[in-house]
Amino acid sequence: MRDACSRGGSAVAESAITPAPLPSADLAKVPVRTLLPWAAFFGLLMLIVLYFVGAEQGATSLIAGENVHEWLHDGRHLLGFPCH
Repeated sequence: MRDACSRGGSAVAESAITPAPLPSADLAKVPVRTLLPWAAFFGLLMLIVLYFVGAEQGATSLIAGENVHEWLHDGRHLLGFPCH
């Protein structure tokens, strides 16, 4: 019997290990009825955030003063909204 190292190979490479098969992942189906209220809530929340970042202290203003403008100033420039 010849040694694996004498043939130029590695003794570790001689063993063949087959991995165990992974269990199949069944994705849970979520009905649209349960997602719709959450989608509407987050959509409305994003519209409110978009208003405050993009339009507050501009042509329209819900809050007097420039506090909102100053707090969101860098976010406006990051999103490409002009404010000067």
